[in-house]
Amino acid sequence: MLKEFKEFAMRGSVVDLAVGVIIGAAFGKIVSSMVEDILMPPIGRLLGHVDFSGLFLNLGDKTYVTLVAAKAAGAPTLNYGLFLNTLINFLIVTFAVFLVVQQVNRWTKKPAVAAAPTTKECPQCAMTIPIAAKRCGHCTTQLV
Repeated sequence: MLKEFKEFAMRGSVVDLAVGVIIGAAFGKIVSSMVEDILMPPIGRLLGHVDFSGLFLNLGDKTYVTLVAAKAAGAPTLNYGLFLNTLINFLIVTFAVFLVVQQVNRWTKKPAVAAAPTTKECPQCAMTIPIAAKRCGHCTTQLV
């Protein structure tokens, strides 16, 4: 059983999948940092110095000035600002993956497209004739 597991784990597709997951996780962290640290501050400033990560709806009885204070008090909150950050992060990651896949598809060789046929068989005598023929040159059958 250990030998079978080793063969399974060392197969190319499993190793490729593991490498893809590790690189994807690292790529996700990079994009998250780009969204939270580079993109969101200017967007927040354009929208009136709004910090999306601090936007929340308090579902409790008391009023809290910040999300940190509400969480520290254990108050129930609806954190729509964090959701917006996560949504924007997801859209950017998805777009970046789309661009990478599009580029990889350009690099890979595409199978040759078969050329359109230039001949056909006569239904009467089964000889090869040009596709545009109106009459068979071998048996003189009228073609439709």
